[in-house]
Amino acid sequence: MTECLCRVTITDMEGGGHVIEVKASSLFEAVAHAIKTKAGSVATDGFRPIKVVVFEPKAEYEVKLKDFMAWLDRNSRSPREMMDRLKIREILGVKKMR
Repeated sequence: MTECLCRVTITDMEGGGHVIEVKASSLFEAVAHAIKTKAGSVATDGFRPIKVVVFEPKAEYEVKLKDFMAWLDRNSRSPREMMDRLKIREILGVKKMR
């Protein structure tokens, strides 16, 4: 996937919303950039599902943070998947989440 402009909305459990626009080449990369920028630290709870709107081609997604964290910790099945996980861990500044 080429880099696309995305609007990511992170909403905490009290209803406070954080919106950020990022360029990303995957759904989880957009989520990682938003977490890094707005949330400060990564926590597996305390957030409602994260909404990602891709501007072109127009699409909207919802990601549960626990699903994102589980994907990040999972073993890769292909070299591309391994590189995707490494890139996102680098964005977040972590080696392994758990």
